[in-house]
Amino acid sequence: MSRIAILGAGLGGVIMAYEMKDKLRPEDELTVVNLGSTYSFVPSNPWVAVGWREREDISVDLNGIFQKRGIKLRPEGARRVHPEENRIELNDGSFLDYDYLIVATGPDLAFNEIEGLGPDANTSSICHIDHAEKTKAAFDALVKEPGPIVVGAVQGASCFGPAYEFAFILDTALRRAKQRDQVPMTFVTPEPYIGHLGLDGVGDTKSLLESAMRERHIKWITNARVGKVEPGRMFVEEVDEAGAVKTAHELPFAFSMMLPAFRGVPAIHGLEGLTNPRGFVLIDKHQRNPKYRNVFGIGVAVAIPPVGKTPLPVGVPKTGFMIESMVTATAENVASLIRGGEPKAVATWNAVCLADFGDEGIAFVAQPQIPPRNVNWSSSGKWVHAAKIGFEKYFLRKVRQGKADTFYENLVLDVLGIKKLKELRIEPAE
Repeated sequence: MSRIAILGAGLGGVIMAYEMKDKLRPEDELTVVNLGSTYSFVPSNPWVAVGWREREDISVDLNGIFQKRGIKLRPEGARRVHPEENRIELNDGSFLDYDYLIVATGPDLAFNEIEGLGPDANTSSICHIDHAEKTKAAFDALVKEPGPIVVGAVQGASCFGPAYEFAFILDTALRRAKQRDQVPMTFVTPEPYIGHLGLDGVGDTKSLLESAMRERHIKWITNARVGKVEPGRMFVEEVDEAGAVKTAHELPFAFSMMLPAFRGVPAIHGLEGLTNPRGFVLIDKHQRNPKYRNVFGIGVAVAIPPVGKTPLPVGVPKTGFMIESMVTATAENVASLIRGGEPKAVATWNAVCLADFGDEGIAFVAQPQIPPRNVNWSSSGKWVHAAKIGFEKYFLRKVRQGKADTFYENLVLDVLGIKKLKELRIEPAE
């Protein structure tokens, strides 16, 4: 019997549990450690923040689903991983032993790295369902008393898509409320140009996003470093290519949502050989940690080097399909190990992203996500908004059914030529 533990039950962790369960032997034991027993679909948080969704629309109670699938759930959450001892210390003081550990925690949100940043200080957030509900109250107040908006991401952030998405959703929601003409909006980002996305662009994202922002009267500041945030006022330094301060901006706001930098969660942060200095899990091409060979990492929790040099720190996003490719590779490799084999599966890290604007949107496909790429494509239109709604309903249905994927999903991906695993190259015999 092998004991497999998954740390985290977010977008990657839940699908990891379903796919891993499908590949285990009857005698193997699978346990998911998470703080709480509810799954929440994070990509829908921008809609919650403007009142287009409620918490119950995007949340799933995992207790009954996991029990039906034979997956154990420990909702106490993890205090600390002890990789030398192959055990997890839980928040209630108990311990969980494992033979294989898959870290799928997502990030710790580093609001405290900038004075005045975050939902407990002076800016709103859409990173968590609790934050999104609090942001909805701030948005309602904005509609009643319109004023300037500052939206975007701070230096060190690595998830830029939701920042752009929320700026456009705010624009749509305010136009519907007949208040857009009373609300100047400025987009603030450490990216060297609009549409960089932490990926040096995908297809024509620079032109597409710049055009959309001009059309919707959204001004922007790139190469922007946020110094501090006071109530109703953000202090931003715009730097040049060498990183020297070019212009200092003092931006007043009635409403602000800024995405923070990410770091590894406290349960693993600072574990030498397991994580990098930011607390992200170090992995090889098989999603496996080089030091602790029975530990794997997937999703936002893994360490990925930046794409090229930028004046300010700009991280690499880990998009949904990219994470699912990591899930499939990890499930294959752990299943091989428990049967006496070796890891062989390598995730493609292909990316498929839908950025909703509330009435239309932008989509991109990057194969692989990190350049150079075999496919580098982006497009825009009303179809993206419809596709995003369809994906939300489809993904939540998968979670509620306890499935990692479906026949129809695999068929569509196959038709589009989008793969989760790289094809193995068999070297010819001498």
